[in-house]
Amino acid sequence: MTPTTSCVAWFHCFSGIAGDMALGALVDAGAEIDEIRSLCERLPLNGWSLETSQTQRAGISATKVDVLCEETSVVRTVRHITGLLEEARLPERIRQRSLTIFDLIAKVEGRIHNLPPAQVHFHEVGSLDSIIDIVGTASALEVLNISEVQSSPVAQGLGMITSEHGTMPNPAPATVEILQGVPTYGLDITTEITTPTGAAIIASLASRFGSMPPMTIETSGFGAGTRELEHRPNLTQVVLGQVSQAINPGQPTILLETNVDDATGETLAHAVTSLLEAGAHDAWLTPIIMKKGRPAFKVSALADVSVSKKVRQTLVDETGTLGVRAQQLERWPQPRYEYVVEIDGSPVRIKVTSGRAKAELEDAANVARASGRPLREVISLAEATWQVASFGVNDYEMQPELESNVYQHPTSNGK
Repeated sequence: MTPTTSCVAWFHCFSGIAGDMALGALVDAGAEIDEIRSLCERLPLNGWSLETSQTQRAGISATKVDVLCEETSVVRTVRHITGLLEEARLPERIRQRSLTIFDLIAKVEGRIHNLPPAQVHFHEVGSLDSIIDIVGTASALEVLNISEVQSSPVAQGLGMITSEHGTMPNPAPATVEILQGVPTYGLDITTEITTPTGAAIIASLASRFGSMPPMTIETSGFGAGTRELEHRPNLTQVVLGQVSQAINPGQPTILLETNVDDATGETLAHAVTSLLEAGAHDAWLTPIIMKKGRPAFKVSALADVSVSKKVRQTLVDETGTLGVRAQQLERWPQPRYEYVVEIDGSPVRIKVTSGRAKAELEDAANVARASGRPLREVISLAEATWQVASFGVNDYEMQPELESNVYQHPTSNGK
């Protein structure tokens, strides 16, 4: 089978990231500004223009993007933003990426101001320049046909900054909240090097955080920030390339864990079920001994980065833990297929991987309850039925019964 490839954009946030820096990096890497401008012009918004210029930061050539707009007192909610994006009739991936970014900002601002997300008023992030930065970045990714975004850990500054809400710590509370679950580190720079807009772009779109992935590099670019920084270039870098499954077959995942010594078995069993329902690939319990010899359980969940926040919150809600730890991992799932056989007139799904076929327990249990057969007999019969139907091999001496069962072709490719 020919290895499949995907075009990846890896952002290197060594001096943080802002909306204009992300967009500038993509333009510098080859995204045509006229195409981006044309897509943004579909938004029912007037009074703005998108300009680019070449500049240097610490001797490195970069693209500076400026959104020039008229001053306005309009304050928008997430509902207003959603309406703008719907009316624009943008390509689906641009619309979806933009909505994901704004939705994250609304949820974070809601937590900070103790409001439902729908009632949050976007101030700086709802301004014209921020809207164009976000939709422009999503448009640039589409122009470059980027299928996946990845990122390095994100640098942040310190000290105090000024915003529409007044003086506040650097990084801003919204930035810190947005970057929950994202690896970050601080620099001795009293400048806001990572803005809420930049943080939301990277936190919403990146599927993996870490070093540059194995890839065949095609191009790269730098987006310039407004200020000059001492001792480092005020730039965000993006590297574009093709990632082949033959080179990098692993899927980025996060392992979330906590230790619990004050929950009942029933509570922990429910927690595992809830973690799976929240989108975890897998969840499990491990008996451990904690300090002072207390018996306890380690509750673990393996999840994609895209659902890690939801899974982490579920872990907190269901166990009452005071903290969760995380590790960045990769997994290599084997291809699997789902077949259906009929036992006693009822369907039983069979999951098939290389060298193994296994009946779905819930389906087999339903047949056992309805027919009165022992569960182990139903499982054995279902797996034998698949074996005969697929290969004509019968090691179970049940040929007449097996041949009478209905066999269906694969219904799905497992993940």
